[in-house]
Formats: sequence, C-alpha cells, structure tokens
Amino acid sequence: MSHATDGFPLEGSAQAASQPAPEPVSQPAPQGLPGLPGAAAPRTSTSRMIADALRTAIVEGTLAPDAPLRQDAIARHFSVSAIPVREALRQLASEGWARIEVNKGACVASLSRDEAREIYEIRSALESLALGLAIPHHTPETLREVSALAAAASRERDPSLYVARNEAFHMSLYAPAGRPQLMEMLATLHRRGERYLRLKFGFPAYKGESDAEHTEILAAVKRRDIPAAQALVAAHLLGTGELIYRFLTERAAAQPAAKKRRAGAASPTSSASPATPRSRSRTPDEASS
Repeated sequence: MSHATDGFPLEGSAQAASQPAPEPVSQPAPQGLPGLPGAAAPRTSTSRMIADALRTAIVEGTLAPDAPLRQDAIARHFSVSAIPVREALRQLASEGWARIEVNKGACVASLSRDEAREIYEIRSALESLALGLAIPHHTPETLREVSALAAAASRERDPSLYVARNEAFHMSLYAPAGRPQLMEMLATLHRRGERYLRLKFGFPAYKGESDAEHTEILAAVKRRDIPAAQALVAAHLLGTGELIYRFLTERAAAQPAAKKRRAGAASPTSSASPATPRSRSRTPDEASS
C-alpha cells in the first residue's frame, strides 16, 4: 500500500503524472461585475483530475485507509502547484473519501461500518422512490438496455468493472423517471459506496444472490408492478448494507486478537531459543502468524 509520502506512486496514473497538468490561469472578471473572482477553468480541471486519480487509488486499495495524503508529494507527482491539490483534497473530503484535520493534514478516510449501513439505507429509500417514478415511463428499448446491463454485471468478475456495471444497471432502472436532481444524489451515493461494494467480492455466494435479486427486480419492472419492484430494490439494498456492516464489525473485532498473536510470536523469551521444546510447542495460530 502506498502511504503517499515520497514518490506517491499511483497505479493507473502514469499518463497523468508524465504530462504536467496546466497551471491555474486567472481571467479578468467580466466588465460591469466588480468584485466577482476571475474564472479559473484550468485549475478546476486540474483539481478534478487529481481528485479522480486519488479516488481511484483509494477504491483500488493503492492508498490504504488512514494513509496520509501529503500535499507536497501529490503536487510533485502531478507536477502542479499546491492550489489544485488543496481543492482536490477538499472535494474528496466533502465526498467522504478523505479526512482533513487541523494541524495534521489530510489522510484517506477509514472504512466505517456505520457509514456503509447508512449509505445503503439512504439508497434504499431514494432508489425505491426513483424506481416508482421510472416504471411508467420505461419502454421496450429502455428495458432491453437494462436487461443487457444486468446480464453484463452478473458475468463480471473484475471488481473495478463490476462496480461500474452495477451502477449502470441501477441508474438505467431510474433514468426514465426524469428527475435529474434525484439522479445526481444517487450518483453521489454510488461513489460514496464504491469501496464498500467491492467487499462483496469477498462473498462469492452473496454476489450470486445479489445478481439473482437484480433479475427479480427487473422482472417486476417489466410487469410494471410498482409495489413489488420497490419492495425488492429496498430489500436488496438494505441486505447489502447489513452484510457489509456485519463484515466490518467482525473484522474490527478480530484485529486486536490478531495483533496480540503477532506481538506474542515476535517477542523473544529469555530462556527459550528456536531449538528448545518451548519454541517447538507453539500453537498453530502462533506458528502461522
């Protein structure tokens, strides 16, 4: 895992790193509107590029939870000034990807079981609403598109591609609703939940169950059964949230015990050496650690 200290190696960002990003170019404010700041489109574009690269690195695990995000290292990596880096970090913090603390700087936000469950609780409410609004406006063409996306998601085994295909399936279900602000909210929630959704690949059986639930939701949409479709999508999302919550709870409980085992195995004893019976009688857990 990279801790964003020296070289700040980001997987998949070699092209961005090798091509210096444009520096901010201030433009004069329009005549007749004194007091307004000048436009800075290049800076905005640069900060967005940096935020996207960091977000990808966090999602893929290149940047681990709680890893520091040091402005100087990031600026050197992308060959930019500190200004677009600060804007990118503020953007990531507003989306929940980073945490900024006074006098400590920025770091990657840790995985939170409570956040995961809340994201899926909100999604269940908003997506059941969006689906109810969308079903009357679905056409044979839009339903064919949704069916193709569901099939693509069920076949996908690459975590990065699965996340994208899963989001495309869900969003295509709601697109006919014609509610741009609602769709924007849902897109934000999908981005916030990317890291958690990837945990699904640790449960192969659950992924199959999730794909089957997609099929049931789509069947209800095709029947134009709004109550059934809403109930199915809500249960689907709440179930995912609870699964991730339990997984993170169990992992957090196991970490102290694992650290204690590793510390015990690493501590030298005053009277034992690798050749003594005491050393040879370690438990399997201690030996494996």
